[in-house]
Amino acid sequence: MTTLEEKILGGLDDEQREVATSLNGPLCVLAGAGTGKTRAITHRIAYGVHTGVYKPNQVLAVTFTARAAGEMRTRLRDLEAGGVQARTFHAAALRQLQYFWPQSIGGQLPAIVDHKAQLVAEAARRLRIGTDRASIRDLAAEIEWAKVSMHTPEGYMAAAVGRSAPAGLDHTTVSRLFQSYEDVKTDRHMIDFEDVLLLTVGVLDEDPKVGAAVREQYRHFVVDEYQDVSPLQQRLLDLWLGGRDELCVVGDSSQTIYSFTGATPAHLLGFTKRYPGAPVVKLVRDYRSTPQVVHLANRLLAARRPEPGVAGQDAQWPAPLELLAQRETGPDPEFTECSDDEAEAAHVAQRIRALMDGGVAAAQIAVLFRTNGQSQAYEQALASNGIGYQLRGGERFFQRREVRDAILQLRAASRTPTDDAVPQVCRDVLASLGYAAEAPSAGGAVRERWESLSALVALADELAVARAGRETPFSLAEFVAELDERASTQHAPTVQGVTLASLHSAKGLEWDAVFLVGLSEGLMPISFAEDQADYDEERRLLYVGITRARIHLMLSWSLSRTPGGRASRRPSRFLDGLRPATAGRAGKDAARAPRRRKAAGPPTCRGCGTLLATASERKLGRCGDCPPGYDEAVFERLRAWRLRVSQEAEVPAFVVFTDATLMAMAEANPADASALAKVPGVGAGKLERYGRDVLDILTAGADPA
Repeated sequence: MTTLEEKILGGLDDEQREVATSLNGPLCVLAGAGTGKTRAITHRIAYGVHTGVYKPNQVLAVTFTARAAGEMRTRLRDLEAGGVQARTFHAAALRQLQYFWPQSIGGQLPAIVDHKAQLVAEAARRLRIGTDRASIRDLAAEIEWAKVSMHTPEGYMAAAVGRSAPAGLDHTTVSRLFQSYEDVKTDRHMIDFEDVLLLTVGVLDEDPKVGAAVREQYRHFVVDEYQDVSPLQQRLLDLWLGGRDELCVVGDSSQTIYSFTGATPAHLLGFTKRYPGAPVVKLVRDYRSTPQVVHLANRLLAARRPEPGVAGQDAQWPAPLELLAQRETGPDPEFTECSDDEAEAAHVAQRIRALMDGGVAAAQIAVLFRTNGQSQAYEQALASNGIGYQLRGGERFFQRREVRDAILQLRAASRTPTDDAVPQVCRDVLASLGYAAEAPSAGGAVRERWESLSALVALADELAVARAGRETPFSLAEFVAELDERASTQHAPTVQGVTLASLHSAKGLEWDAVFLVGLSEGLMPISFAEDQADYDEERRLLYVGITRARIHLMLSWSLSRTPGGRASRRPSRFLDGLRPATAGRAGKDAARAPRRRKAAGPPTCRGCGTLLATASERKLGRCGDCPPGYDEAVFERLRAWRLRVSQEAEVPAFVVFTDATLMAMAEANPADASALAKVPGVGAGKLERYGRDVLDILTAGADPA
């Protein structure tokens, strides 16, 4: 007979077993990518439950995505520890807020805002601030950062010192808009997702009975992805704990990629200072990726050097975990330089077709990019090659009509007893909705419908295997209950089709084959990275991308944006020393010379050397007496473009760019986004909104109309 230890601890490596058997007191787990951290902590919880150390309903495990929480619940159920609560921070807080609101606050909990954009736009209109879609997105993100960092509108200006002002607005205006946004929510009796955390913190902090009730309910806490905790989430966790130390945290500072939302690894890195003597277990055995992929990931982090001129505390960063590959050897990562974006997308589509012809499933292939705007070229290239794809972040799986119909049919079938296995019943039921063993030759809606139904069948197969051998057979009713729970938490199964996703949205996922595309300066690192912290985060983002790959890893970049355009781009600095010389331009792979900072001094005209008196002269770098160094026709095209943009946005022309900034653009004639970002007057927000249009005018002489 299988013992309890063999059932739960069998198959764990030494470090994972140490995590699983350390059931009391504070525990810090530093877990590298692919090292089985979810396995370690779920087995820890299950071991605690089965040994009687934990009561299932007194354990709260929190993570950052609904998918991760759903995966944790599924694993715990498979380990017969299904009574444990596994939720996101927001879901756990919302559940508590809904329960305690009537007795602590009274009345009905306000409606929750799904998206801030509409309310931010209304707040801007009240202040007569001109906005467009991009600026609204930037302002919503800034408000979110302020709230998770626990800053009020009144305290925003002091907290935002040193931050780039969003949407080209000064911090005073952003502070006013922040307050206007809060007023709009109050007027409409609504709250946002950050308010859910803030209000829960307020109720727990100010109502002793509520705080005592929650702490009586939950005695043991596990926090996954602890490097992504914001100050507000840490405050909530502290109130849940109430001074106790029954806490296990798991994280990896090398995977901190959400600093712009307020996430900070400081809590993970300072855990042993807060809990002196707390054990620290390092998980470094990588079971996901081949040695070739792991080696490249390790080299990327080891190659990090401070930017020229950076010293002291700013030059330091946490020592990364060095991963040890456990898988069999695989192919070397491929590095490819392409002439332009279109050629790069075509090359990627051809390589994907070759992988699929070689037996790699489409669902096990991903194309990852730095910004969502890069996806269009790859959508078009895949479609041209007859390759199905899914955009991560599109329509939610459980909101698709065919999926809703399928669940209704399966629920009806579950009421009729049958001796057939769940996967077979699922196939029989879904056949009436269009499922077949072979994919249809047609594309479009027919193919998408089949892929949705196929994902449900695959999930039935997966769960049947995972729950085989139990005393109670896996039933169709249990499968339907699983689908209902996954629908409530948006824990979607895998859909057949190549995944197109941003690097940020790929966190927590993995594929057999990963294409990292657009790896040129200005995109990786992104052009608005300004300081050492920004560059380090961009390096970590690329590291996350690399470690998503199990076997095949392809990295590519292009020299020009458009076919026939000037080859002014260069590969990402992060690839220096990693890519073979044959992958890039011959003889040009040497490390970049360090940039020297100019000594501080009064600005002078680059033409005659006289001191520059006005802001406009300093922006241009020349005095008014010296002739301009730009093509008048280019300047006029920029002005015509600016007029059209300002009229569409219903704002004064100078709000888009001042004449001095347009002149500086024309004189500098930047060839890419990185160079354009250095032109005075071009901030991060304006670069994102207008950068492509400006570069088209400057580099291609495009007619702005």
